[in-house]
Amino acid sequence: MKLNELSPAEGSTKNRMRVGRGVGSGKGKTAGRGVKGQKSRSGVAVNGFEGGQMPIYMRLPKRGFTARNSKTHAWVNLSRLGKAIDAGKLDAKNVTEESLVAAGLVRNVRDGVRLLAKGDAPKNLNITVTGASKAAIEAVEKAGGKVTVTGPAKDAADE
Repeated sequence: MKLNELSPAEGSTKNRMRVGRGVGSGKGKTAGRGVKGQKSRSGVAVNGFEGGQMPIYMRLPKRGFTARNSKTHAWVNLSRLGKAIDAGKLDAKNVTEESLVAAGLVRNVRDGVRLLAKGDAPKNLNITVTGASKAAIEAVEKAGGKVTVTGPAKDAADE
């Protein structure tokens, strides 16, 4: 078999219908669009239009809003940090956001990494992150470690 001998399976393809090419073609005159009205014209996209009835997206109630200045942090739990350190993927003496990505604990940094307190803190952990919960900081310091938070300082307006 050669490339020039290849052809599609019988009945798997159809020729496209050429519309508006005379009455004898079977799709002449109105080209299958019916008669008159907005949809029979070209350049029409009436998505969500319900013929003058109030469209469903306007009838249903809206809730909440999305803040334009919101941040999306990647987060990591103390238990996952402990497992990675035990497996030798991380060095407990110097954990940074870049080392967390390299170890596969965080997929990408986004607006920073936030440390959360789920699980037991590894011993003598020295970690630098954008943010951390109070419970996580307390747990790490109780286990003899240190958390450095590099996140943006809280303004008086934020409180």
